[in-house]
Formats: sequence, C-alpha cells, structure tokens
Amino acid sequence: MKLVEGKVAIVTGAARGIGEAIAIKLAEHGAHVAFSYVSDASAAKAIALEEKLKALGVKAKAYKSNAGDFAQCESLVNDVLKEFGTIDICVNNAGISKDNLLLRMTPDQWEDVIKVNLNSVFYMTKQVIKPMMKARNGAIINMSSVIGEMGNAGQSSYAASKAGIIGFTKSVAKELGSRNIRCNAIAPGFVETDMTSYLKEGEAGDKYKAGIPLGRFASAEDIANTTLFLASDMGSYITGQTISVCGGLNI
Repeated sequence: MKLVEGKVAIVTGAARGIGEAIAIKLAEHGAHVAFSYVSDASAAKAIALEEKLKALGVKAKAYKSNAGDFAQCESLVNDVLKEFGTIDICVNNAGISKDNLLLRMTPDQWEDVIKVNLNSVFYMTKQVIKPMMKARNGAIINMSSVIGEMGNAGQSSYAASKAGIIGFTKSVAKELGSRNIRCNAIAPGFVETDMTSYLKEGEAGDKYKAGIPLGRFASAEDIANTTLFLASDMGSYITGQTISVCGGLNI
C-alpha cells in the first residue's frame, strides 16, 4: 500500500542525510518529489538522487536553491508549480549548525543559523500555503530538534532556531486548520548522518548513547518514517504537534 501515491512533495535540503532519506521514502510510497540542494558541491549527489527517485516510478527534479533566501524560495516554489502543477506536501528540512559557546559566538554565526534554520521555514511555508489553500488540503512538516525542546550548552543559536520552529508550527496549524492544511514538527534526537559522525565512536558516542533509553542513535530512515506518517492520511487528525523521534532522550 502506497501512502502518498500521486501527491507532489517538496523537500528542502535533500541532497544528503535526513532530507535524502525523506525524499526516497516519499517516492517509495508514490509521491512525486521536488527537492532542493544549496551548493555546487552537492550537485552530483542531487543528480544521483533525482535518478534514484525516477527509478522508483515517480516524477522527480532537483533544484539548486538557498532556503535561507526569500527570493530563491519564491522562485523555487513557482518553478515547482510550473513543473508539477501543485504542491501537496512540504518538508522544511534544510538546516545547519555553527556551535559555539555564547561568550564566543559572533553575530554572523548567530544570524547564519537563524536564517537557514528558522527563516527558511517561514519563507517556504508562506509560498506553499497558496496552492494548498486553493486546494483546501496540504501537509507541512517542519524539522525541529530535541535540542529545541531541551537546550544544550554550546548550541544556543541552534536551540533557539529549532524552538522557534515549534512555536511557528503551532501558530500555522491554528491559522490553516480550517482549510484542511496540517502543520506539524518533528524533533529528532541524535541521528546517524554526516553531521553527527564524530559522535558515534569512542567515549563521546558511549556517553551520548548512555543518555538515550533505547541505547542507539536514530537512523535517517527513522525520521523519514515519521515524516511519511505525518504527510499521509494516517496523520489526517494530527496538527500543531511536535513529535520527538529521539529514543527517549527528552524523557
């Protein structure tokens, strides 16, 4: 059974890691997928992912676009609408971290993280709700973090951006529920991606895993499975919620 068959999904920051896993999962369940990547260094991976998605029997296209730039988000959504006709699912996944103790954090470091992690969610959501309101249907999934719920030393900018996503998600859900547009957030814990590879081994990895009741880091597919659930009709009565996929880290 394909849970999102025939739907059109847009996923930001999907050239690798969680975003890539989400794009593949949605395509496996029948969704046509448009996805963005930001750097020339990611172009080869993006093209490879596009071909992989097409091999699953769906329409797919990669777009170079900076989610932290309003004009580029507007162009991205317009291009996707021209190519795919509509947008049923939006996954705001693009994100970065520039960790530093507050005493040492520069204004530029702070602003870069807020721009990419939080502003991008506003930029993309503002654009995709237009076709969703017209269709009176849609699912928006915003990638927050368990750090946005708990905080973490050295990650004040990251925590602030991810906490902001949670408040934004709740507000959008209240605004758009009457139009049958659902907006939810996912708060992953530690996920096995390139960004966390340095945490997986040795004493550091053991220390972090000791604080997780399930005793392991999440896989990117764990996050993709939750995204699929929220994007599909299985999550049709869920909106304004933050689902923590963290192995119990935030208990």
